[in-house]
Amino acid sequence: MKTFERILLKAAVIQFIILLLTQVFFHRLNALPELKEITQYEGVSENNFSEILETIGNTR
Repeated sequence: MKTFERILLKAAVIQFIILLLTQVFFHRLNALPELKEITQYEGVSENNFSEILETIGNTR
């Protein structure tokens, strides 16, 4: 059982490292500019939280 846990832990660490590397590749190096356009079109890249707080603050 101990060897299985060791293998599972190594697989999780390797998967986390690969996830970080792909995130850097896609977002920091601008590998897919179409992906950036899609997120801007959908509006998920904007931070609208401050506008919501300003609206709530003005109603009181």
